[in-house]
Order: sequence, then structure tokens, then C-alpha cells
Amino acid sequence: MSNTVIDKMLAVGAHFGYRKSRRHPSMKPFIFGVKNRTEIFDLEKTGENLESTKEYIAKLAAEGKKILFVGTKAEAKTYIKDGAESIDMPYVTERWIGGTLTNFPEIKKRAARLLDLIDKKEKGELAKYTKKEQMLLGREADKLQKNFGGITNMKDLPNVVFVIDPRNEDIAVIEAQKMNIPVVALASSDCNTRDLEYVIPANDASIKSIEFFMNEIVNAYKDARKKD
Repeated sequence: MSNTVIDKMLAVGAHFGYRKSRRHPSMKPFIFGVKNRTEIFDLEKTGENLESTKEYIAKLAAEGKKILFVGTKAEAKTYIKDGAESIDMPYVTERWIGGTLTNFPEIKKRAARLLDLIDKKEKGELAKYTKKEQMLLGREADKLQKNFGGITNMKDLPNVVFVIDPRNEDIAVIEAQKMNIPVVALASSDCNTRDLEYVIPANDASIKSIEFFMNEIVNAYKDARKKD
């Protein structure tokens, strides 16, 4: 692992975990030590895991696989949305709707309804309704946009789910596992990583750390697509 990558991770605070009392046992191999009662990640191991994760993402890109990006906490939303949109991938940044994966046919209907309302609005077809009906349809569209706007391009179940903070996104992780969909995650010291396909053990709460790792993942996907 090059010192340059480690320096970059240090600069964004990727090495900071939580207090030892919050550590999940599965994260023990990735902890280097403790400073001011905060556990510190071994960035050599983080870097190694990052590289293997990027290789996996590049392989998915080369095969044209679909990745669903999930990050609903405030620190992650912007980077999940921007990163996913830059590679035309689906994403969830608001509340995870139960059944998004396990009841996908129904979720797909809701996304289709949103696209239908958007299409009708753009064509001026809502003008035939009364003002009250237009208002109700507008409210319906807003709610659908909030819940399903990021997955309108997800015509089938994703091949992989990428999450920021699997502890926070536990329902998404459980649903992916039920559907035998591999999960890749940026995970801090309080996360259970035993059933994850790939894990990047690092700070999943800092905006700068999240931005750094999202960029690494997205760029790995883009670079692999350029080679096609």
C-alpha cells in the first residue's frame, strides 16, 4: 500500500473509529490501537481492502452489472446521489422503503407510477384535471419522488448493493442477504461485517471520509467502463 493513499486517508480522517465499547467483534482485525479513547483503524489493512473492493467494482463495471447505492444518513446523502448519478446507477438517500428488494415487483410499480406522472406533467396532460385533483397528483408525485426517485432506472434487482454504514442501513443489508445479493460497504468499528462480500473498514461518519471513498469507488467503475 502506497504512502500516498495512506496520507490521503489520514487527511480525511478515515482512521477514526468509535470508542472500544462500541466496537463490533468482527472489526477487531482492522483496529490498530486507541487514541484519546477512540479506536484507530489500521490504514494499511483499510488500503488493502479498498484496493480489492475497487477491483471487484471494476469487474462489475466491465460486466455491465447494476449497483444499488444506499446511504440515508445526512453525511452520506449528497455523495451517494452524486456518485450514483454520475455512473447512471440507482440509489436510495431517503428512508429505506421496506420491500425495496424483497418485494421488488410492487416497488417497481410505484417507480413506474412516478415516471407516468412526470411524463403526463411534461406533456401538459394534467391540465384536464381540476385544480384540487392537480394538487393531489402533485403531492403524490412529490411523495413518490422522495421515496423512489433514485431507483426509477432500476428495472430489475441490482447485482450488488453498496452501503455506507451497514449498521444504519441494516434493513437494506438484511433484504439484500435474503435475495442473495452481495453487499459491499464502507463500515466503521461499530458495524457487523461478517456477512458482507467486501468491506472498507474506515470512518463512515465523516463527510470528508465518505466523499473520499465514494470517489474511489465511482472512479474505479468509470475507469473500467472506459476500457470497454
